[in-house]
Amino acid sequence: MPPLRGTGADRYAEEPEYAGDYRLQACLGAGGMGVVHLASSASGLRLAVKVVHARYAEDPEFRARFRQEVAAARRVSGAFTAPVVDADPDAVRPWMATLYVPGPTLADQVKRNGPLSPAELRRLTAGLAEALRDIHRAGVVHRDLKPSNVLLTDTGPKVIDFGISRPVDSDLHTETGKLIGSPPFMAPEQFQRPREVGPAADVFALGSVLVHAATGHGPFDSDSPYIVAYQVVHDEPDLTGVPADLAPLVARCLAKEPVERPTPAQIMQALLPPSYAAEAFIPAQRRRPALSEGETGPAPAWDADTPVRASAPTPPPRGPRVRIRPRPTIAVAAALALTAAGLYAALSRPADGGPETPTSPAEVATSFAGWQTSLQEHGPSAAPACAHGAGALYCTARGVGLARLDPVTGHVLWSRTEPVGQESPAAPVALTDGLIGAAAPTGPLKAYAAGDGSPGWSAAASLPESYRPAGSAVVLSDGTGSIRAVDARSGKELWRHGLAGFEVPRPGPYDAPSGLLTVSETSYDGSRTRVGAIRPATGEVVWQRELDGNLDPLGRTGDGTLVLASFYDTDLADAVVLVGSGGEGAVRRLALPHRIDLRGVAVHGGVVHLLAADGHLTAFDTAAEKGRTLWDLETAAGNVSPPVLGPGDRLYFSVQDGRLIAVDTARGAVIGQTRPRLRNGRLGYAPLVPAPLVAGDRVFGTAPDGSVFAVDARDPAAW
Repeated sequence: MPPLRGTGADRYAEEPEYAGDYRLQACLGAGGMGVVHLASSASGLRLAVKVVHARYAEDPEFRARFRQEVAAARRVSGAFTAPVVDADPDAVRPWMATLYVPGPTLADQVKRNGPLSPAELRRLTAGLAEALRDIHRAGVVHRDLKPSNVLLTDTGPKVIDFGISRPVDSDLHTETGKLIGSPPFMAPEQFQRPREVGPAADVFALGSVLVHAATGHGPFDSDSPYIVAYQVVHDEPDLTGVPADLAPLVARCLAKEPVERPTPAQIMQALLPPSYAAEAFIPAQRRRPALSEGETGPAPAWDADTPVRASAPTPPPRGPRVRIRPRPTIAVAAALALTAAGLYAALSRPADGGPETPTSPAEVATSFAGWQTSLQEHGPSAAPACAHGAGALYCTARGVGLARLDPVTGHVLWSRTEPVGQESPAAPVALTDGLIGAAAPTGPLKAYAAGDGSPGWSAAASLPESYRPAGSAVVLSDGTGSIRAVDARSGKELWRHGLAGFEVPRPGPYDAPSGLLTVSETSYDGSRTRVGAIRPATGEVVWQRELDGNLDPLGRTGDGTLVLASFYDTDLADAVVLVGSGGEGAVRRLALPHRIDLRGVAVHGGVVHLLAADGHLTAFDTAAEKGRTLWDLETAAGNVSPPVLGPGDRLYFSVQDGRLIAVDTARGAVIGQTRPRLRNGRLGYAPLVPAPLVAGDRVFGTAPDGSVFAVDARDPAAW
């Protein structure tokens, strides 16, 4: 039997020599709850083994918390953490072994080499946001993110230490026990409402970590943890020294109210990496830090030479206990899917006196060779976004407020320029037969004459997602509770008021057969959602009801049943909820076979096609009593657009590399895809990939090289 204790006079003499079958070789560090050792497995795999202090091993409550730490660490992907290899929470001295990840902690790096450079800081921001997104998707709240729990490695930052309880790490105590966390990196709610701590607390900690990385000190500094706690709750953060382009984003992370902080996904969208073909995320060994005991090679430094552009979106307005949800993509995806589903008809109506009349469908009924047109020749890569109406194709791109293209030849009939921004353009909307609407990411909705592009009326709302064309009206929301509608043809305001029963409603999909627009809002804690429908012309609430769960309206089945997605957390859909009789009937909740990081849906009859962000496509039949999966398809296409349906059991979606993929929904198989379309062989980052459009025998796609293209929908195999 291996010895349980070591020998000698040093302070670790009472530490065991083994943890399970792993011989402990050297001490890597010590903390409040235990000591971390370097060890090796039988195959030579290097491990970091945490062994709990003997004084806590006798505490049943602590053992329970340690079991929770092990379970939490195992749930999180190893891409952004140190993966758990083995553990024994029930041992005499509980222990957990993770893969040894060489590299200094952020705390050591800043202490030895000073604050990070702006480029390094941007890389750190993007890496930690991605790590938190992964952690939160697993249903875990870290609650103790701080510089000493961030490892800087050659593959990006790793978040470590999922010890939910830190018995002696905090000097603060409540009347009922020790406070969980490290005061300089704790959120206000951790001091005020510890039972209500959620993922937003990790975002606050991220903001504090970034300030420390940028300046060498935190946004709230004092020698007394009690004063720090007061500052966190009441004072504004000190952001002196934080780069100007990141300061607004960091300030949002440090908002006092959890609802006002961005989600990790929103932080990632605010940071636009220059290219997937850029240099790997590898730190240069600009400086050589001192080695920790037990390390055999140089600890890599943290460096990056390509800056990541950051934007500072407008902070979301505060609403009374209404959750500002980080899923604009799903609501927009549902609207795009419903819009595209209505474009099956051939290109029909003539334009209103434009300079050139598009070719009629009859002229190309027998063949269609396809085309490609570039709308953006220079500048940052971004895929244009398009809509179809009035017999033509209308697209926006960076620097192009709106352009009209002939759908048969791809010729640009007219275009209107706009200032070039960093944000991806929003898709135009068909307002009426003679008007097309377009909006910059943060600008007003502008109406243009379809024929010659002459400007018409304009109306402002907080975000492009706030515009919802609904029959003869356009419904706009300012995100603070007020909703209004304007006439789609004249822009004249029809009404403006709140909706009875709602505090901050979000406009959702429009149902043309019933003439009703879906509205919804979710409670702050995500436990319930109020959903209803209004008449767009008057704002009258026709029906409303409160449902359990964090729900997002997606559309309607063939019989008018309302389809909603239920989200396990901010990103992962775990069920489909059906509300019959136009929204007022029986409610059915159908559990999905697995949680889906949902990018968009397409509803056909009673079948819901769910497309995940990684390209995994699932056809889910809602007609069965408990629902059933018809098929699952792994397309291996990362970062995809919402899906759209076309005639002949076809489904289409775009990929960030410019590919357009066609799927046979009858048998769940890919039946065609186009080539990638890259600018100078490099892939531009696209936080939101625009959906393709289907019109008659043509499918229109866009690519990050700034081009719009068309292919023959009748023969995907020939693409």
